Amino acid sequence: MNENIPNKSEQEIKEQELKNYIALAKELSERVEGFPFPGIKPESYLNMKATDEEFPGYSTAIDIMIENYKTQGMKVVLGNSPESGNVYFLPLNSESIEEDGLLIHYFVVTEDMDEDLKKLILASGKK
Repeated sequence: MNENIPNKSEQEIKEQELKNYIALAKELSERVEGFPFPGIKPESYLNMKATDEEFPGYSTAIDIMIENYKTQGMKVVLGNSPESGNVYFLPLNSESIEEDGLLIHYFVVTEDMDEDLKKLILASGKK
């Protein structure tokens, strides 16, 4: 018996990937314990450092943010419109996406990091 299995359109696949990404982000955002800071991609750091110099005081300086991430750990936070797929990392003791939040695609993936966190960072580049 040879049944034709309908192929999902590219749009349907992207929509499903976004739903999976948001579901994983929501699950990780509900964890009480923080995650260790894995580091930021060098090109992201340089861009944020340049922005700090061009617009001082607009948000927390990247060097201070990195120190907060290192000392406090970090947490996953969904943006104001979770369905959009905007997901941020914040230092564990912060509640301000505007001042301390970084989009997760700025972060590096390390061998020893939480597997779900790794999946989330890698999926952020695909959405």
